[in-house]
Amino acid sequence: MTARSDGTLVQAVLAGDGDAFAALVRRHQAPMFRYAVRMCGDRDDADDVVQSAFVRAYRNLAQCREMERFASWLRQIVMNECRTLLATRNRRSRWFVADEAVLAATLAPAESTEGTELGRIERALGTLTPDLREAFLLKHLEELSYEEMAELTGAGVSALKMRVKRACEQLRERLEGRGDD
Repeated sequence: MTARSDGTLVQAVLAGDGDAFAALVRRHQAPMFRYAVRMCGDRDDADDVVQSAFVRAYRNLAQCREMERFASWLRQIVMNECRTLLATRNRRSRWFVADEAVLAATLAPAESTEGTELGRIERALGTLTPDLREAFLLKHLEELSYEEMAELTGAGVSALKMRVKRACEQLRERLEGRGDD
């Protein structure tokens, strides 16, 4: 039996098949979570983001114009949920957190990568501004073309190229500046 395409599953959901949406969730949950955890820097926040994105996707599925491109449409929702979470976190941190060390700890990776090269990279990613981190992750983790990134973010290709370049430069500076921990 061949796997049903995203478009076929979306049509089935719109026709009332709840199992079809469960299949979409199973298919797309891991990559969306991977992106969200790197964007948010926290597994619990990423879980909330992805769960909220799937709820929004389900409620607004009829608005998905290109059903075969469900993954791109869902990624846009996840990206918006991440942006909202980060903006809220930023506003709260200005009001409630005065200690920069506490703020840095909230961006630390949830997995036990402390002291490892991966941990250093994740901490460095967490120091980037959300727009630079988003561009870097879309290009280097999700392996999207600049045109696909522009479609998802609404930013121009040249702006995205500059964001990726700046993200790489800042990551390099932070990783080289630390030396051997």
